[in-house]
Amino acid sequence: MAGHVCRKDEVMKRIKLTVAYDGTNYCGWQLQKNGITVEQRLNEAITELTGEQIQVIGASRTDSGVHAMGNVAVFDTDTRIPPEKLSYALNARLPEDIRIQSSEEAPRNFHPRKANCVKTYEYRIWNHRFENPVKRLYDYFVFLPLDVEKMREGAACLTGEHDFRSFASSGSQAEETIRRIYGLEVLKEGCEITLRIRGDGFLYNMVRIIAGTLIQVGIGAFPPSHVGEILAARDRQAAPQTAPARGLTLMEIAYEKGLDDCLIVREKEWAYGIWQKEIPLSGESYIYISHCDEKDFERNVRRLIKKTMRDGAKRVWICDRAGRLERFCEAGAPSGECRFDESRPESCRLKEAGAEEALPPVLRAGLFASYFPDDGTEYRRWFCRTL
Repeated sequence: MAGHVCRKDEVMKRIKLTVAYDGTNYCGWQLQKNGITVEQRLNEAITELTGEQIQVIGASRTDSGVHAMGNVAVFDTDTRIPPEKLSYALNARLPEDIRIQSSEEAPRNFHPRKANCVKTYEYRIWNHRFENPVKRLYDYFVFLPLDVEKMREGAACLTGEHDFRSFASSGSQAEETIRRIYGLEVLKEGCEITLRIRGDGFLYNMVRIIAGTLIQVGIGAFPPSHVGEILAARDRQAAPQTAPARGLTLMEIAYEKGLDDCLIVREKEWAYGIWQKEIPLSGESYIYISHCDEKDFERNVRRLIKKTMRDGAKRVWICDRAGRLERFCEAGAPSGECRFDESRPESCRLKEAGAEEALPPVLRAGLFASYFPDDGTEYRRWFCRTL
């Protein structure tokens, strides 16, 4: 019997790197025509080591002067060097201000920017009458006294899931400006104040604009409650200036190992639930919108359907308590055709489920009744979207 000849794609491995760097001397992470970047140095070192032309994919494309303790990058290779040994070999070739903290093999379909994760950033402030030369590259110097308690009050306005358009630089190319902040701490040790923020993703310059805003609260330029007003304005002009890059460090990117059974979000602007337990089993997910401001309704329908399908759902069931989903069906159009732009990847074509008997048993059983007890359990109109 003839021997099996392996194709190149059968032996290629995807390697995941955790990368730390001092961003002072770099023009950010991403390749630039006019300066040296962290990505460039990584590509050069890996190419030299493996003899392959390598281009890494980074999780977070940090700006010029921003530091990292735990950025993530991946690349594909057929090198015979064991994955866990690549970190040692690369560190011997990298400049001293870039170091690989770990290297390991990852699934071939793992993408560091598309996988669900929690990112943690820290922004450090040196609050003293005089600058500290040891901290000058890693802390932003503020000589006016900062009221940490007021900064904490202002920070509380930003936790949760919101539209952070006011905290995105005008150059941001993000199509969607809704993000979820899991925690925003204001810590103080001696003269150093650290803002520690955890979220599912951040807009361009978002953390630095939040830092600049909380600094203004700390010096008494406006009260803590004004942070909520800035958030509600959804206007970059409403927020103060962006804090300098040198105070910012990407601390960690923690990737989800699996989906929670149920995701519940309750905010002033909207409240909804997503039942995700069935996604790995049957490929079905269930979305219930308890309330949503009218101006945000269509974008949230798009966003939530896109999220569940990105997480692996092949069929999405969706219900709006206020009964607004059917309005998206064009008059005279075939049943279930939405007005959503079909040229966009997140566009959705919904079809009404019809009689209650047509619903999956999990929906007939009042799936979301315990999460939203004030909404009642009577039958409502459910729609579905099949990939």
